[in-house]
Amino acid sequence: MSDIDFTFAVARIRALEVSLLNATVIEQLIACPTEENCLQVLAEKGWGDSDTPLEADAMLNRETEKTWNTMREMGIDMSVFDVLSYPNQFHNLKAAIKETCRKGKHPGIYYEDCEPSGEELEKIIAEKDFSRLPDYMAAAAQEAYETLMHTRDGQLCDIIIDRATLEAIYAAGKKAKAGILKSYAEDTVAVADIKIAVRSQKTAKSLEFMKKAMAECDSLNIDSLARAALNSVDAICEYLSGTAYAGGAEALAESPSAFERWCDNKIIQTIKPQKYNPFSVEPLVAYVLARENEIKTVRIILSAKANNLPEDSIRERVREMYV
Repeated sequence: MSDIDFTFAVARIRALEVSLLNATVIEQLIACPTEENCLQVLAEKGWGDSDTPLEADAMLNRETEKTWNTMREMGIDMSVFDVLSYPNQFHNLKAAIKETCRKGKHPGIYYEDCEPSGEELEKIIAEKDFSRLPDYMAAAAQEAYETLMHTRDGQLCDIIIDRATLEAIYAAGKKAKAGILKSYAEDTVAVADIKIAVRSQKTAKSLEFMKKAMAECDSLNIDSLARAALNSVDAICEYLSGTAYAGGAEALAESPSAFERWCDNKIIQTIKPQKYNPFSVEPLVAYVLARENEIKTVRIILSAKANNLPEDSIRERVREMYV
């Protein structure tokens, strides 16, 4: 796509950004007395369609579909967004391995619009024809399958696939021409490694466990991070304070919810500058990530309302908005 084509595509995205939920609308949702009231507000904001049920999953799934339909309608080379689809692809792989090993059938476990599909993955795994998988997925799929078959350790299977997901995202980010994808990959892997360190510290996991779970990245030394996690949360915070993720240390010291919020906000802070770049694919990628963040935030609010959480508790969990 040429610069002039991107100019028109970005102009359309600018128009769509006006409809993104801002902090005022998020506060309005938090103030709603029930989940149903939240859904009504969202419907008034254009979420869902006339035939979309006033149900959380239906509305959120429809908004995800709208985002990707918009990108396709603009004639963009959709391979640009491949790196963003890796988490869903590897989720499907994980689910397919467990379905095949346990010979179960659980509907609704796969993300749609992923290649290979969940059904194709089950067939590949059942036939042990791992060479049919994408290069970035094949080795991890075989290792995870054989591990689960021999050990019946679902957590170990998850670790293998989760690390492969991070490595695939990182490799794709390194190869990407768009700076936003490079930054997205770096922050995604680093934040995931920090989460692993924090959770491992709380559950007294070994150094070996953390090194199996973490993926290498330029902005963190995972050996130092893992060794800090062996000691204490304070040691993790001390290590992070000397990195680009010092804000994570402050959030971790505040509360678990604040830390989880910081993890997602870090990505939004990375992509916000792309609003002002009219001649590349970067604002389009930023819009997709902004929509994913928006939908995730709404899901948090709806879940909190369904469970009758107080407003202050919800407010602590909501993410920073793109607009």
